Formats: sequence, C-alpha cells, structure tokens
Amino acid sequence: MKRALQSFLNHCIRTGGLTVVLPSGDRLTTGDGTGVPLVLTLHDSKAGRELFFHPQLALGELFMDGRLTVSGGSIYDLLELLGRNLHSLTPPQFGQIRLRFRNILDRWTRRNSERLSRSNVHHHYDIDDKIYELFLDSDRQYSCAYFETPDQDLEAAQLAKKRHVVAKLLVKPGMKTLDIGSGWGGMALYLANIAGADVTGVTLSPEQLKVASRRAGEKGLSSRVRFRLEDYRALSETFDRVVSVGMFEHVGLKDYDTFFNVICRCLKDDGVAVVHSIGRSDGRSAMNPWFAKYIFPGSYVPSLAEVFPSIENAGLIVTDVEILRLHYADTLAAWRTRFLARRGEAAALLGDRFCRMWEFYLAAGEAGFRYGGLMVFQIQLAKKIDTVPLKRDYIESEEERLREREAIVFNHTVAAE
Repeated sequence: MKRALQSFLNHCIRTGGLTVVLPSGDRLTTGDGTGVPLVLTLHDSKAGRELFFHPQLALGELFMDGRLTVSGGSIYDLLELLGRNLHSLTPPQFGQIRLRFRNILDRWTRRNSERLSRSNVHHHYDIDDKIYELFLDSDRQYSCAYFETPDQDLEAAQLAKKRHVVAKLLVKPGMKTLDIGSGWGGMALYLANIAGADVTGVTLSPEQLKVASRRAGEKGLSSRVRFRLEDYRALSETFDRVVSVGMFEHVGLKDYDTFFNVICRCLKDDGVAVVHSIGRSDGRSAMNPWFAKYIFPGSYVPSLAEVFPSIENAGLIVTDVEILRLHYADTLAAWRTRFLARRGEAAALLGDRFCRMWEFYLAAGEAGFRYGGLMVFQIQLAKKIDTVPLKRDYIESEEERLREREAIVFNHTVAAE
C-alpha cells in the first residue's frame, strides 16, 4: 500500500510540496518542493486505503473525522495545492472507470420529487439557525456576492448582488414578483422595500420561512411581501417578474424542463425573469460525492449546454447571460474567514466534527471556484424578443436608480430608529 500511495501522490502532485506521514511513521514526499511545506498526517491504517481508492469522498470524510490532519497550513492550503495541480489529478486507471460510471449513473438517478426536495432542503437549511449568523452577512445572503471593487466588504458586495439582479428585472412599483427559493427573505424584502414590488416568496425550509416572515413583519412589509412553504411546481398564479437566486442548483438535472415550464407558466407575456445559479465552465460532470453526501444532497451543477435546451423547450427567450467567475471564490473566502473567527461558538452548538465538515465545505468550495471549473451564471429570460432594452447599458442606469432609492430608504430607517 505504501508503494501504491507514493505512486498515486507522484501522479497527482507535480507543483508544490507535500509530505504524507503514515501511521507507521513512514514519510512520503511528493512535488517539486516549492510553496508552503504542507504535511498531511494519516492517523490509522485504513485511511491510506480509503484515500487511494476513493479520494474525492475520503479526503473530506477523513478530515471531518479527525483521521487526517494538516500542518504547516490549513485544509484550504491543501485543497489549493490540489487545485494548482488539477491538470495532474485525472485518476489513474480504475479511477477513470469509476468517474465515467458516476457520470453515466448521475444522468439516470438525478430526479428530485417534492418529497425528496423537502428532505434535501431540510438536510442543509434546517440545522441550528444560529450557525448561519456566524458567517453570513446581516441580510443572510447565502449565494454568490457581487464584488464591484476588489476591496469591497461582504456586506456591500451582497447588497450589490441584490441590486445587480433587480436591475436586470426592470421592476416598476407595484409589479407582482415571484421569488423561487426565497431563503431567509433578503431578496424579496429588497424587491419590496427598494423596488416597490409586491412579492411572493416560496421555500421548502420551515426554518427559513419562519425567519423570512418575521423579518417582513419587523420591517412593516407584511402587506407587500408574503412567504409560503410551497414547492415551485405547485405554483399557478401569474407574475410580472420572476427571480430565482441560488435555488436552481437544487432542482436536479431531470427537472430542468419542469423548472423552466413553471417559469413560463407563471410569467406574464411581457414579463422578465432572472435565474442566478452555480454552473460549470468546463462541461458536464457528476457532483462531487462528498458534497452530494454531506452538504447538498440532490443537487447538480450544470454546464450551460445542459440548461439552454430546457429554456428553449419551455418557449422562453434568453435575453441576457452574464458569467460571474471569481466572485463566488471571494464570497466563500469571506465566509470561511468569518466562520473560523467564531468557530468556538459553532462547536458549542453542533460540535467539532460539524466544524471540520463546515470548514472543509467552505474551503473546497472556494478551491472549486478558483481552480475546478465552477462559475456562477445569471440568465435573463422573456417571452417576447423586445421586452428588455436592446443595449445592456440599462443595467447600469437601473443600478444607479436603485442606489438612490437605497439611500432614501436606509437613511429613513436609521432616522426612525
């Protein structure tokens, strides 16, 4: 096993340096010795075999369970090292066969019924609510921020994200607007408070519903914002605008036709929709097995080639596409920094194993966006070809209008307090 593991490491790490310490005390070194001198220690004899035969799943599991530790740097430093060697990480022989099998199997098993969707949402979003307060911004935006400048902080970048999305919706006061996957309510509250929309938000998380409804009441917006515990497939009303931020990743590959058919059904003939989602820039690929098991069961990250046919089949027109490349990497970096700064509070709530799992999740996500072919796309949709302006400069004009409105509303709120 020692010889096989050394060969495996040599195959994977060409640039940088890594030392692996086995339970026997033997040390395996690999790479060219440049960069941070990382040391990975395996604490039991089974760990090496698990890492060799199932690296994508085992790395996170071993770290979660404390059976693998990293010194000389953090788990992110290790994942970044792997990311920088991504061209070398194609699994040898048996690993390639397993990867092809997973890609095939993924297309046959990826179906999210309403019951399974609720279970998947419950798995991630209905944990102790205080956890999310530890690392999200004050509005609880749990999706990619939009960094207008490199030094912009998380609060400002998340506000910029809402502004950027709403600018593309071209919302006028009083417009009926649907928020699919409304989370803790931040986007819906922005639409009502700043854009003047009448908003319906739907979610499958009872915990998120409770928080969102409470926030609407606290802001005096209950008459213009209502949240429902409802599957998007059950929607039957029509709306002037439809938005979905950070939810499409959980739809599942086999339900893309259904998702866009629902948007088409709910959107008025002169309506506009915007879908904001994680995607892949490097083509179709099965979900990482660790993320699918521990973080987002039932999720799937698509390439645009997998999304566009369903949009076309639904009879919708793509009127704008924007790719946000490293914005989510920077968002995850900010989340990880904030989480680790309050790790003790998280451990008191859910224990050390959860903290290691969450640190790995945030670190692996960041590495994935920096090195692993992940990106975020925003797709604007309409039913008529002339619904939105022909030039994109309207987006900047709308953002400026919304900024002016923010200044009025937020200053009034502060004065009232």
